[in-house]
Amino acid sequence: MIIANNIEKSFGPQVLFGGVSFLMNEGERVGLVGKNGTGKSTLFKMILGQESLDSGALIIPKGYRVGALEQIISFTQPTVLKECIQALSSDKQWEHYKAEIILSGLGFSEQDFHKDPVTFSGGYQVRINLCKALLASPNMLLLDEPTNYLDILSLRWLKEYLNNWPGEMMLITHDRDFMDKVTTHTLGIHRKKAKKVKGDTIKFYEQIIQEEEAYELTRKNMETKRKEMQSLVDRFRAKASKASMAQSRLKMMEKMGTMEKLDTEKNLGFRFNYLPCPGKTLMTMKDLSFSYDSKPENNIFSSLSFSIGSQDRIGIIGANGKGKSTLINCLAGELVYSSGSIA
Repeated sequence: MIIANNIEKSFGPQVLFGGVSFLMNEGERVGLVGKNGTGKSTLFKMILGQESLDSGALIIPKGYRVGALEQIISFTQPTVLKECIQALSSDKQWEHYKAEIILSGLGFSEQDFHKDPVTFSGGYQVRINLCKALLASPNMLLLDEPTNYLDILSLRWLKEYLNNWPGEMMLITHDRDFMDKVTTHTLGIHRKKAKKVKGDTIKFYEQIIQEEEAYELTRKNMETKRKEMQSLVDRFRAKASKASMAQSRLKMMEKMGTMEKLDTEKNLGFRFNYLPCPGKTLMTMKDLSFSYDSKPENNIFSSLSFSIGSQDRIGIIGANGKGKSTLINCLAGELVYSSGSIA
């Protein structure tokens, strides 16, 4: 369990948190949302003790272990398996089978277990760090963008694994579908405050919209009432018989207080530049094959045939190393395919 009480944090003139408070209960898996620059990663660093608070308190029980997906790549062991089992406590080093299960789920083969971790791509090195974070089994797990380098099979495995996570978890990811399927609550940093709801991101943002619409309606009604009172005060102030009424209205206005107009939240706007396609078919691939050494036995993909229509929106899926980016580069003319045709 973690309690955040009125946390404030600034970097120079930029205020990140202006009184952030929340409670994280036992067994909760929380998705942390907010626009870029609102302090999500900073909050993680605070929980880990890597960033100080300007004021307020962050209460973590004694002996409560917090683990995280390390963003820095640094390996000290000669094999992937040995690197991962370092995350196990000294009395559980024999439970290396747990590391093998996690590594397999994240897309490593048995042969990969015995390879040097530095020989893998950056994406697979992040997976090694993810394995270590899961294997350590902390009371609370902090995951910052764990899905960035995962293929669809590893993503599916991680989703199942996190849904069975026995402790608490806080997750940052741009993959809203993934977040909604593995979390029980949503915690949002919005207007320098924190709001936590039970449910997914859709429910969270629906509540934010409803609350802000209600706030604006109340503010406008109050502003209208204030103007009406001010009009009465201005009319009656100079009349002795109405002076007491004017004074009473002034006191009522003071008691009403003021409600500040909410700042407009800036949204990212963008559009794709494209030329209209005169026909129904934009591109046709026939028997397309590619290998980096022009040897058919080493083809990344072989005999691909398909068409792209003028209104099609196509998703390309597949395990890492199966040629998704290579296919895109062939279609874009960045790579020369080995055989077949594109028209």
